[in-house]
Amino acid sequence: MDGGSEYVVPLPISPPATQPSHPNIARPRPPFDPELAVMLPVLHQEIPATVRLADIPVLRERLRAMAPSAAQLLAGRPIGHVEHVIAGFGGAEIVVSVFARTDHAVPGPGFFHTHGGGMMLGDRFFGLSEVLDWVQWHDAVCVSVEYRLAPEFPDPVPVEDCYAGLVWTAANADALGIDPGRLIVAGASAGGGLAAGLALLARDRGAPGLAGQILMCPMLDDRGRTVSSHQFVDGLGLWDRGSHSTAWGALLAERFGTDDVSFYAAPARAENLDGLPPAYIDVGSAELLRDEAVAYASGIWACGGVAELHVWQGGFHGFCAYVPRAAVSVQARRTRDAWVARLVGVQR
Repeated sequence: MDGGSEYVVPLPISPPATQPSHPNIARPRPPFDPELAVMLPVLHQEIPATVRLADIPVLRERLRAMAPSAAQLLAGRPIGHVEHVIAGFGGAEIVVSVFARTDHAVPGPGFFHTHGGGMMLGDRFFGLSEVLDWVQWHDAVCVSVEYRLAPEFPDPVPVEDCYAGLVWTAANADALGIDPGRLIVAGASAGGGLAAGLALLARDRGAPGLAGQILMCPMLDDRGRTVSSHQFVDGLGLWDRGSHSTAWGALLAERFGTDDVSFYAAPARAENLDGLPPAYIDVGSAELLRDEAVAYASGIWACGGVAELHVWQGGFHGFCAYVPRAAVSVQARRTRDAWVARLVGVQR
């Protein structure tokens, strides 16, 4: 969208009056980690305390200006980048970027990356730094998808675009240098929710087979029923209740908060989490998405599945990416990297 173009709000942005709420909400909340807390005022200079739908054009332009290009992401790394135009949902053209080591010759693990941004913001290069580490360390291949964004393209377009990209990746695994037995979905925030939705779609449609799912501070539930969804309001942290409502309202329009929402869009609504690939789920203790992430891991365990859950004390939403040198961020990233190393090692 051009920065000077008029922005017309195409969808309702407020939850319906009947949106359920938690009946016994206590307002106290876990404290932010001190190293992270001092950075919040700085971060709020670029990221609104509460994101409104009217903020989207400005935020999109700001992200375009701030986000590193593919060349900047790859500077100093022995990794190449190739773009492909593929068919997305409904046959529309979308773009995927493929990243592999320049010496890549033997099929290796494949990471299918779905970027964050509340389903409204970001592009396929957003949040790629850690995934590129996995490409470099494990001689893996990453495919990152440019799914179409809400509110212009509401549900089911984002998750179905991602599924189309995942199917394309599996179908072209040999040409891409991916071992089809080691295909893993990964994403943060909205991308984590999309990755969870992809795992459910792949299970229910019978393909492609997945070796794992990496869900970083995932956005899983539109209903706003958890305690943590009421603890972080009025600009607290980097993703408050108002921002959450904006994002889900953009994605789901009049269905937001009703019973007419697919669990592929909001995976927390899935009643059966059986048959899913091993999951790594992490989240901060001091963020709105905490309880839905914990509940999702519990749901996988209840079905006899495999999930590793980490709740990092004092972490606000996206703390690893925004304050990477804080001690808790370093520990969280090392722990996630170690899980990935174990997963791809077991599959070798």
